[in-house]
Amino acid sequence: MTEWHLLPTAVSASADGAGTNWELALSSLWPLISGAIMGTIPLALSSFALGLVLALVVALMRLSRNRIVSGIARAYVSVIRGTPLLVQLFVIFYGLPSIGVKLDPWPSAIIAFSLNVGGYAAEVIRAAILSVPKGQWEAAYTIGMSRTRALSRIILPQAARVSVPPLSNTFISLVKDTSLASLILVTEMFKQAQKIAAFSSEFMLVYIEAALIYWIICLVLSSGQSVIEKRLDRYVAH
Repeated sequence: MTEWHLLPTAVSASADGAGTNWELALSSLWPLISGAIMGTIPLALSSFALGLVLALVVALMRLSRNRIVSGIARAYVSVIRGTPLLVQLFVIFYGLPSIGVKLDPWPSAIIAFSLNVGGYAAEVIRAAILSVPKGQWEAAYTIGMSRTRALSRIILPQAARVSVPPLSNTFISLVKDTSLASLILVTEMFKQAQKIAAFSSEFMLVYIEAALIYWIICLVLSSGQSVIEKRLDRYVAH
C-alpha cells in the first residue's frame, strides 16, 4: 500500500511554529480521512468478507455429526476466542518468519483479522442455523430436497436474517480493531495519526481527531445496520 504524500502539509503548521491547533486539525483531516478510505475500510471489508466465508465453513463443521470434523472446528473457535487479537497479529507477522514463512504487513493483517472474524462469526452463524425450526428441515425433505439444497434454499436464508444484528456488530468492532494493524506497519488511519502526532507533537489533538473519525464511521455503519434490520423485518412480516 502506497504512502500518502499529504503528511508534510498536515504537520507543517505546527512544525514551523506559526500555525495553531485549529490549523493543524484542519490540515491533518484529509490525511486521516484518506487513511480511512484507502486503508481502514478496505482492510475491514476484505477481512470481513473472507472471515464470513471461513465462519460459514466452520459453523457447518461444528454442526457436523462427524466428531473429528466437529472437534477441529471447536478447537479453532476456542483458540481464536481465547487469545487476544494483538497476539494473533504478532504470531502471523513476527512469528511465522521464524519458521520460514514471511508475509508482508497487509496480507498478515488480512489473514489475522479474517481468522479472528471467522472464529467469532462461526458461533453466530451456528446459533442462527440452530434457531431455524426443525420442521423447516422436515418440510424440505418431504418435497425431495437434499440436505445441501435444503440448507442453501431454506435454512440459510432464514438464518441470515437472525444473524444480521450480531454480524453487523462484529463488523463494526472489526473497523475499530483495524487500528491494531498499525503495530505491524500497515498504513491505515491510525498509523497516519501516529505519524502526524509524532511530527507535530500534538498527540492529544490528533488522536482525538482520529477517534472522532472512527466514531463517525461507526455511526454510519450502525445506521446502515438499522435500515437493513427494518427491511428484513418488513419482508418477514409480509
